[in-house]
Amino acid sequence: MTEKMEILNDRLFGIDPATLFDAFADPEKLKHWWGPHGFTNTIDEFDFRPGGTWRITMTASNGTDFPNHSTFQEIVPEERIVFLHHEPMHVYTMEMTFVPGSGGTRLHWRMLFEPTEENRQLQKFITAANEQNFDRLESLLKQLTGGR
Repeated sequence: MTEKMEILNDRLFGIDPATLFDAFADPEKLKHWWGPHGFTNTIDEFDFRPGGTWRITMTASNGTDFPNHSTFQEIVPEERIVFLHHEPMHVYTMEMTFVPGSGGTRLHWRMLFEPTEENRQLQKFITAANEQNFDRLESLLKQLTGGR
């Protein structure tokens, strides 16, 4: 079977595409919102260019570290970011698109996984975790923009 399992999340953020894109492109900002609630992050490497490596250690509230390794595949400023997540588990491709419109910028996340039984069982968890990511991003953006 060659069909990928797809997980989709999107949200409208009341800011311009450049500010939203920068919240990912700037590792000092990214570390404050990446991952679901309860995680803190250390960005060990962030070579933000096609072919560049991204290494982030996500630390759960119980102190457990989860080192992650990804490779950027495509970067179009203010429009699109694609990366391949290699480890620690759940290899997937993440496509992020930034779509300007009335009221702000819509951020679309499209994750593509192999359709394994384990990945299918994690699908609802990952969808919910992505929404928590968006909550954390929204909170950071409000801090950065003075609540507007």
